[in-house]
Formats: sequence, structure tokens, C-alpha cells
Amino acid sequence: QVQLVESGGGVVQAGGSLRLSCAASGRTFNSGWFRQAPGKGREFVAIINWSGGSTYYGDSVKGRFTISIDNAKNTVYLQMSSLKPEDTAVYYCAAGPRCGLQSKECDYWGQGTQVTVSS
Repeated sequence: QVQLVESGGGVVQAGGSLRLSCAASGRTFNSGWFRQAPGKGREFVAIINWSGGSTYYGDSVKGRFTISIDNAKNTVYLQMSSLKPEDTAVYYCAAGPRCGLQSKECDYWGQGTQVTVSS
């Protein structure tokens, strides 16, 4: 069983930066980040394959967010820059052998961490 624990959320002003971390126990799989704002569905943010050689981003965060993986620490990071109020959401870490752009493809989920961007 894989457990994922996110950290790094908080409150930041528009234009600021935050780094989220997701520490995983067990095997390393494809890992990604999704987010969910109040009253909205879960949105794909970014995905990285287990070796770290391939990444993909949602259109709304492309050029502002960077996903990376440290396999020695079994930790995935999401560096968020130029944050906007519309980035406000609960951010979830996800992982799995087939984890991809759709949340249903991911087998393991963290508890979520709140990111709030004030204008």
C-alpha cells in the first residue's frame, strides 16, 4: 500500500510562489498533482513519470508551475510561481502505475493541502 503525504500549502499574495511536497511510502510510480476549487470538479495540474524524464502540464498552469521528483527521497514537488487568485484550491498529490491526466487513472491519493492566493 502506498501512502502519500502532502505539505507546503498556505496563503500567498498574487504573484507569489509556493512549493508543495508529496512524500510517498512504498514504490515510486508516475506521480501527479490535481486541484479542486470550491464548487468545481477535480482539475489536472501536472504529471511526471517515475524516472522524472517526462512531464506534462495543464494549460492553466503551463509556464508557471514545475513538477519534479526526487527518487532518493520518494518525494514529488510542485513549484508554483506567478500565482493567481484562480489558483486557489485544495491540491492533491496522486500516484499509480497508470496515473495520468485523468484522476480516475491514479490509484493512490494524498489528503490534500490548501493553497489560497489573495488578490
